[in-house]
Amino acid sequence: MTQRGMTQTGPTTNRSWRKKFANSLRGVKRGVRGEGSFFVHFFCAISVVAAGFVLGLSLPQWGLVLVCITMVLSAEMFNTALERLGAIIDEKPNPRLGEVLDIASAAVLITAVGAAAVGALVFLSRLSEMLTS
Repeated sequence: MTQRGMTQTGPTTNRSWRKKFANSLRGVKRGVRGEGSFFVHFFCAISVVAAGFVLGLSLPQWGLVLVCITMVLSAEMFNTALERLGAIIDEKPNPRLGEVLDIASAAVLITAVGAAAVGALVFLSRLSEMLTS
């Protein structure tokens, strides 16, 4: 049995760009559906974007903020993919698999903490600019 986009020997390479994007968007939908962690990160991202508009971030500040948001949401999607793969590999509790999933979760945490630190620097800098002008 082959999965969508796969052949017996590996991924198909002759798919159109339209089909590739459709598969990617389906992956986003599946990755987001039922994932509480993703919704928390997404809500935080929306809040940060709203605050950015209110404070009038500069173009470089927006760049930093958007890169951080993208990194956190991407890390969460990778973590979700690994969790689902782990459930396929072994339905019973498996300490070694648990270690792998803990590491993936730690990657999300590190990314989120780093993004929060960058966000704090960007927003504190912007507030400082506003108060001194």
